[in-house]
Amino acid sequence: MKKIRWGILGSGNIAATFATALNSMEDSLLEAVASRSDIRAKEFAERFKIKKSYGSYEELAKDPDIDVIYIAVPHTEHKNMAGLCIKNNKAVLCEKPFTINSKDSEELINMAKEHDVFLMEAMWTKFLPVNLKVKQWIKEGKIGKVLHINAKFGFHSDYDPQRRLYNPSLGGGALLDVGVYPISYTTFILERIPDKIISSAIIGSSAVDEQNVVIFHYNDGILADLSSSISCETGGDALIVGERGIIKVDRFWSTESASLYDNRYKCIEEYKEPFKANGYEYEAAEVNRCLREGLRISSLNPLTDTLSNMKLMDEIRKQWGLVYPGE
Repeated sequence: MKKIRWGILGSGNIAATFATALNSMEDSLLEAVASRSDIRAKEFAERFKIKKSYGSYEELAKDPDIDVIYIAVPHTEHKNMAGLCIKNNKAVLCEKPFTINSKDSEELINMAKEHDVFLMEAMWTKFLPVNLKVKQWIKEGKIGKVLHINAKFGFHSDYDPQRRLYNPSLGGGALLDVGVYPISYTTFILERIPDKIISSAIIGSSAVDEQNVVIFHYNDGILADLSSSISCETGGDALIVGERGIIKVDRFWSTESASLYDNRYKCIEEYKEPFKANGYEYEAAEVNRCLREGLRISSLNPLTDTLSNMKLMDEIRKQWGLVYPGE
């Protein structure tokens, strides 16, 4: 089996998490890392036993020995960095949110088509075995027609206007950082976008959404109650309620377990699947599969879904009047 040669663009926490996953995989080779700082790149390379380190992103993009590059920089840099890699004919796995808005996402997607390279958003939640089992339960009719989804992702972080989370110039706020998870999860479960959106947010002195609530209304009788926060601990579980039962997904965004109940909350079935490494290996495996098969888009996480979700977040921010600098 051909080993896929990876490069990581960025050297922060998420890059380290992904590097750990890649190093656990027999069919992946983590060959290079790039950072704006040559020192940071070398330290990262030593930590994860990577052959090459670059003090500029362009050097990585032009490395002829790399098959695919993982983009692990702040949201506001996704478009430019993914574009740099695409222009150098590199396959790209770009962290979520894909970009700041749907316009930028569409430009990236068109660029990938023009250069005939693979492109995918790193929405790792979609590839977790437990979430695939949850979808299977639903398709098998275990809970009947889905009627309601409740999904939340919120945590407390100390207010600091210079930090990425609270800085509008860096695409801060709850929606793009963690709200993208319940939104993507709902469209992943239902396989369609809502007919109507109702939302509200607390825009703090930071000028970004510090917490929010979003309602997805579907004309055939489904409601989704979604929330995200960077200012308070709201948890991260999901409930999927159907006519004949309920599915509870523990920490849906990084889940290793789910339970199936009847309408009286009697447990019918449980499913547990511990990660092989840290959960990021599943999306990496999908990229590897697509590259070996010569695919440009993943059927499990297509770019059409990514663009649809970006448009939903555009509409939500429009309801709040939240515009980022440069938009």
